[in-house]
Amino acid sequence: MPDEYNPEALPDLLPLYYKRLFPYGPYFKWLNYGGVPKHYFSHREFSFTLKDDVYIRYLSFTDQQDFEKELQKKCPHKIDLGAVYSHRPKDQKTIKSTAFLAQEKELVFDIDMTDYDDVRFCCSGADICRNCWPLMIMAVKILDRALREDFGFQHILWVYSGRRGIHCWVCDETARTLTAQGRSAIAEYLTLVKGGETVSRKVILPDKLHPSIRHAVDIISKYFLEYIVKKQDLLGDEEKWKKSVLAEDFATVGTNTSTRWAIVKQRLKSAKEKLDLYKYPYVKEEIMLQLCYPRLDINVSKGLNHLLKSPFCIHPKTGRVCVPMDPEKIDDFDPEQVPTVSGLLEELDKVDLVEDDKGKKFRDYKKTSLGRYLDIFDSVLKGLESSRKGKLIEQSDMKMEF
Repeated sequence: MPDEYNPEALPDLLPLYYKRLFPYGPYFKWLNYGGVPKHYFSHREFSFTLKDDVYIRYLSFTDQQDFEKELQKKCPHKIDLGAVYSHRPKDQKTIKSTAFLAQEKELVFDIDMTDYDDVRFCCSGADICRNCWPLMIMAVKILDRALREDFGFQHILWVYSGRRGIHCWVCDETARTLTAQGRSAIAEYLTLVKGGETVSRKVILPDKLHPSIRHAVDIISKYFLEYIVKKQDLLGDEEKWKKSVLAEDFATVGTNTSTRWAIVKQRLKSAKEKLDLYKYPYVKEEIMLQLCYPRLDINVSKGLNHLLKSPFCIHPKTGRVCVPMDPEKIDDFDPEQVPTVSGLLEELDKVDLVEDDKGKKFRDYKKTSLGRYLDIFDSVLKGLESSRKGKLIEQSDMKMEF
């Protein structure tokens, strides 16, 4: 079980974390993207949030050593990543605003559990539990499938935000070079749930169901009944359904969420047979999607200038590390079991110096429970490296043919 983390101890824990556990090598390898172009890392914007919410934007670093030195010096409570600019962000004040331009950035998605507060009844706000976490599992599965199969992206990094949400970084070159219009188009394509608190019908499907929506419904179907019955007891409380058109049926026939959902399906089936629903053929699907489809903060995805929390920083409230997640094993991911900064440092205190057969020392993070999350990160990096090598070979072959 994770240790009892004390937020007041964070200023004392961060120096040790940044000195011994932050994975500088893999992290630099990721953001350097093979060093082509050479300035890719040095033109990247970082922002630091320091103690007492002191916020510093437009930071940039020459190389891994420069980044490592500054991180250990400032010990930020939060790290955010921005775009790769035309100039070094730290020189921003000396450059004309018309010349200082955001050029590239990963295509990113931010999914926050608070956006589901109208459809979850176990928690609200920043709180999460195992009863509402299936919403994040469904979000990963739906978006990962769409990004890979509908758009052809291959190099996707999923990261737990440390508290109540998840982040997605699409790292393919074609994603990093997308225009704002291209990013907006993809984000709009992946957005189904629309409307604020005053809108009751937030999902409106067309007459012909798009294959991507059908795939999403298929994924939700695997979790839906258990989620609404066992996890949320969605129709168990009279307050949740007493204003519904089926309130009388629910009160007299239904006894719990399971039987009441069966009533909903039966009424929809009867209405279809009587042609009452010929204008709305997908009411059941709309209900399922409104309750469970990913709710994106679309502005995060649209803009090149928008910053997003970096992997491997520490959430100051929970102490949890923002760790990578494997989409293939997302059903097994438990946010409550994610290592905390204090727990990791306790692990280090308990382990002896580990050496492999060649006498080579392991990195400190490999000696702790953080190591398995680095394995997920490394698999993404290997995919990116393989893709770069393949592109170089292809370019070489084209030159030889020419």
